[in-house]
Amino acid sequence: MGSSDNTNESKLKNTPTDGISAVKFAPTSSQFLLASSWDCTVRLYDVVENTQRFKYSHSAPVLDCCFSDATHSWSGGLDCTLKRWDFNAGVETVVGAHNAPIRCVEHNPDVNVVITGSWDQTIKLWDARDKKPVGSYSQPEKVYTMAVTGEKVIVGTAGKKVLVWDLRNMSYVEQRRESSLKYQTRCIRAFPNKQGFVLSSIEGRVAVEYLDPAPEVQRKKYAFKCHRVKKEGVETIYPVNAISFHCKYHTFATGGSDGYVNIWDGFNKKRLCQFHVYPTSIASLAFSHDGSMLAIASSYMYETGEPGPQNQVPEDSIFVRHVTDAETKPKSLT
Repeated sequence: MGSSDNTNESKLKNTPTDGISAVKFAPTSSQFLLASSWDCTVRLYDVVENTQRFKYSHSAPVLDCCFSDATHSWSGGLDCTLKRWDFNAGVETVVGAHNAPIRCVEHNPDVNVVITGSWDQTIKLWDARDKKPVGSYSQPEKVYTMAVTGEKVIVGTAGKKVLVWDLRNMSYVEQRRESSLKYQTRCIRAFPNKQGFVLSSIEGRVAVEYLDPAPEVQRKKYAFKCHRVKKEGVETIYPVNAISFHCKYHTFATGGSDGYVNIWDGFNKKRLCQFHVYPTSIASLAFSHDGSMLAIASSYMYETGEPGPQNQVPEDSIFVRHVTDAETKPKSLT
């Protein structure tokens, strides 16, 4: 388990000027990357050329974004408004709104809907083609994070609640759960094989959960500590802000407020590697569709409040890393 060098990664130019809230690769290309930011913009990068192709704005900080296909992005944030951008035509459409900030925006390709999760305690479904609302569904608390898997969406809310909805039948909640971690949920992402999900919390822990409610399957779930730094006998515990799955190997990356990115083999419960330390907290992570690249957003997240007068906030950066099999492939497959 080595710490990897950084010769195989590049830093993007024209990065956002305030906290980066999300990075997402295009669904079928490792070339295009979307980034949403607290500077009220959504940017499209060509990571091969290291250029910014497009930039559009909201009237307030943007908290999440996604692609619905190769040429359309969707985004939402503190202005409570869901926008869709057509990159080919350069046309922006205001699709709809929530009654409070939109925290999560995800596209589900299996059902071709865009799902928004909001602090107004609802998720809304939008038809990706017709750009119209399909329905609004109340959640027990504010929505903090969402993951799509197959025809399902997994919603993580305040109060450590986790809900599993089937997008083909939204008349009831398929599963209601509580996070097995003690503290507030930060991020949920689903296994590519649709069998489960990984959930992280603000206190340096990650839980691996399975969707099948059968007791023998539920017995396989577990949690582990990560993103903790021990110095002179004192352990500092950091939030785990970001998770992203490698679609081919089903390993996953975690990013923490310690500035580190770790790659995990969830099935064998092993850490495969840890990259060098980044300038500040890891705010978002995204593997490309083929697993060849990992986008890493490094942004100070004000976990410890405003930095003191001497402490300059590190600039917001996006690194794009060419990942190797050595870093991402379970040892059992090598």
